[in-house]
Amino acid sequence: MIRRIGETPRWDKRYRVRPGAYAILPLKGRFLMTAQMEPQVDVQLPGGGIDPGESPLQALHREVLEEIGWRIADPRRLGAFRRFVFMPEYDLWAEKLCHVYVAHPVRQITDPVEPDHATLVLSGTDAVDALGNDGDRMFLSRYLHQR
Repeated sequence: MIRRIGETPRWDKRYRVRPGAYAILPLKGRFLMTAQMEPQVDVQLPGGGIDPGESPLQALHREVLEEIGWRIADPRRLGAFRRFVFMPEYDLWAEKLCHVYVAHPVRQITDPVEPDHATLVLSGTDAVDALGNDGDRMFLSRYLHQR
């Protein structure tokens, strides 16, 4: 059973499962994060949806590159959580199945190509405080406490 984090699903909505892969990216004692700037600033672990026919690891590499412009190596799966949300950019009620990894950032090769995204480098405490969803916050907090 994968733990639900956040809002209880609404009985009056149909949710579509939307799997995704997200990364905790430690960099010299700090963490690479992404900020989605529109419709309001939302700080997140870099990552996103897994496309049909794509593995979680393929999606992780692609999404991190799109959102923060970095290549990563040695991803290790930490676990998963699910959350029920409305995704206005897709006009979709989604059950997001979020697979969380920790990976080594290798190098930045481009600016973010995902529209309205900016790369942030934050301390562990600042990153936990800034994260916009409880699942990301839970996994980063666990990672920090295990180090």
